[in-house]
Amino acid sequence: MNVMKQWKLKVQRIKVETYALYLACRDPRTPWYAKLLAGGIVAYAVSPIDLIPDFIPVLGVLDDLVIVPLGALLAIKMVPKEVMAECREKARTAMDPRASKRTRYLVAAIIIAIWCLVLAFVVLLALRVADT
Repeated sequence: MNVMKQWKLKVQRIKVETYALYLACRDPRTPWYAKLLAGGIVAYAVSPIDLIPDFIPVLGVLDDLVIVPLGALLAIKMVPKEVMAECREKARTAMDPRASKRTRYLVAAIIIAIWCLVLAFVVLLALRVADT
């Protein structure tokens, strides 16, 4: 059970660091080259083109598990310490479980409302087609 708790803490730390890096990239005090590297790492992570194709067993995923975290660490090192400290604090505050619970409920309500509107549109469309 202790291993599971440590794993959750590490995952939470990674989430905070990732969001803090995002906030740092939006900060005008962050140098352009740090923003460029962070953008490149994000683009590489979501790009279908990899250095080693994903269909190659183990090695295909290994490049994502090495290049992306190392690039993120390098980008974090390029951001001024005071900017990164402020962004980490903002990220911790934004990711506070009490605040995120309210946000999750709001997002869930919006998604449910969208699906209800889509369902209503489909029903109205079906009724119009049935009338003709």
